[in-house]
Amino acid sequence: MIQLDHIERVFQVGDQKVHALHDIELKIERGEYLSIMGPSGSGKSTLLNIIGLLDRPSEGQFFLDNKDVTLLTEKEQAQTRREKIGFIFQFFHLVPRLTAAENVELPLVLAGMMPNERKEKVAKVLQAMGIGDRMHHRPEQLSGGQRQRVAIARATIMQPAVLLADEPTGNLDRASGKEVVDILERLVDKGLTLIIVTHDPELGERAQRKINMVDGSIVSDTLKHA
Repeated sequence: MIQLDHIERVFQVGDQKVHALHDIELKIERGEYLSIMGPSGSGKSTLLNIIGLLDRPSEGQFFLDNKDVTLLTEKEQAQTRREKIGFIFQFFHLVPRLTAAENVELPLVLAGMMPNERKEKVAKVLQAMGIGDRMHHRPEQLSGGQRQRVAIARATIMQPAVLLADEPTGNLDRASGKEVVDILERLVDKGLTLIIVTHDPELGERAQRKINMVDGSIVSDTLKHA
């Protein structure tokens, strides 16, 4: 499903070149659950941004469903991102002035779905997340765990094939973090591909496959045996 061939990413910072990714070779099958770990500056988030089509590699090829997405235009990449990839971030990135329901509804509005169909779909997914009674509350009226549930609902409302989570529990207390991880793992059980970037060893160990990065390179790729 995801295949990265000889991916390099070089940033120009002033008069210096920063080599963020070195010769990344990675293949991820549909329905896999993997964590990407490593110290700060190891290239984890850069790798996630390339997989999420938020950034382009300097060299190499990225195949998504056997299609070389590095050749797509900005508009084509945006459409692919909208249809196939969901994102969850440490700081939620909800729109403050919108209610929980309106935040979740945004991708459906962009997709041109009819209002009645949108409302029904949003209500259903928020109920499934256990926060149906909070759907008319704005982010400031929600706890951290509730905000992350809204973010997960928004990320998955279009039923993407891949969910990318960058430190999804980093801003939550332990109990809320566990609830969020349980929700994410239930999505994996339904066939979603989940890729988590985390500094949390406990969360990293829960994944079926663990990738460790150092200085822009993959130094280990471990599959957990059942």
